[in-house]
Amino acid sequence: MIDPWLEALDQANHHLHQQGLIRQLKLRSSPNGPFVDINGSQLLSFSSNDYLGLSNHPLLKKAMAEGADIYGTGSGASALISGHSTAHHLLENRLAQTQSLHIPNVATCFINTGFMANMAMITALASLGNISIYSDTLNHASIIDGIRMAKVQSQAQVFVYPHNDVETLQALLTQDPCPHKLIVTDSVFSMDGDFAPIQQLVKIAEQHQALLFLDDAHGFGIFGKNGHGCLEHFDICSPNIIYMGTLGKAVGVSGAFIAAQKFWIEWLIQKSRPIIYSTSPSPAIAHTALKSIELIKSEEGLNKRMHLFNLISYWNQRSNFTPWHVLPSSSAIQALIIGTNNKVMEVSKSLHHSGIWVPAIRPPTVPEHTARLRITLNADHSFAHIDLLVDALSKIESNLG
Repeated sequence: MIDPWLEALDQANHHLHQQGLIRQLKLRSSPNGPFVDINGSQLLSFSSNDYLGLSNHPLLKKAMAEGADIYGTGSGASALISGHSTAHHLLENRLAQTQSLHIPNVATCFINTGFMANMAMITALASLGNISIYSDTLNHASIIDGIRMAKVQSQAQVFVYPHNDVETLQALLTQDPCPHKLIVTDSVFSMDGDFAPIQQLVKIAEQHQALLFLDDAHGFGIFGKNGHGCLEHFDICSPNIIYMGTLGKAVGVSGAFIAAQKFWIEWLIQKSRPIIYSTSPSPAIAHTALKSIELIKSEEGLNKRMHLFNLISYWNQRSNFTPWHVLPSSSAIQALIIGTNNKVMEVSKSLHHSGIWVPAIRPPTVPEHTARLRITLNADHSFAHIDLLVDALSKIESNLG
């Protein structure tokens, strides 16, 4: 009998219901695009991280089939056993090129997901012992969990500094006698859409002989002259940087990579449990990601990125709601703060009835009392699509009083 377990489960679910925090899967039966089929309804979607609309691109679908034909569908083993194929090697070399002007003697490692990449690198560094970790309070859950694992593994000292507060960070570092300091931050924050003060963080890291770990999940593929991410965008170069980029958002495929000086990548391979004990990503995915990076750099890719930036500017011009609060952002992530959990669910449901899909984001993903609509724009949207969203929100706002 498992009655004690079922009683605990019932109480926990009841608590979530009371807080307005129950989550449910939605079934998408179409590719990503401006319009998607969700639970049998066609909806205008502002919910995907496929920022350049590449996940259904004909060239990438062809590349996926080509990769499977050359290498097969699965890697068959972890990278250190027999799962590291030519496709992975070629992709890692190309990814290293994207960061070669920003990190000296750079090498890369391709990993299954961004979540795994963050955990892998943070814990590999912590295995060196006697480490202090400094984390922005709005960092992604994958960073938080990587730090938690590092703390268990090595008794790392952890300091959480207020969002983008470089003065507090500077003061904490100045007082810390630990020889091994690691600053960890998102470059573009996943729920607010704002930038970290990367240039200042690099200077602080160099001043204190600290490493700076940048999670550029929402920047790689979008920002920079060639779409190579935030380091290219801000024209930054430093040996103190360790960089993570994802391939499942703007790149339109899946997976992630770590870029750092070669000796850090070699250490990552020695000590990263997610790399050592996980089956390597599909070589067909690596082959497709390689094609996508070339597409992003091409004239077509540039046009897509320019159109996306024009859409972002247009949304910022049109979005003006009271009492809701718009968080201004130059990224594809546009947050509209509604407030309470029940209210944001009501607004999201009303949008659904209007034929528009925007997810409601609630704690613990965001701080208490900041439940929001996380509106994501992509290069397949049009200005007319934004007009539909703004008009629908204005109508809902008026009806709710």
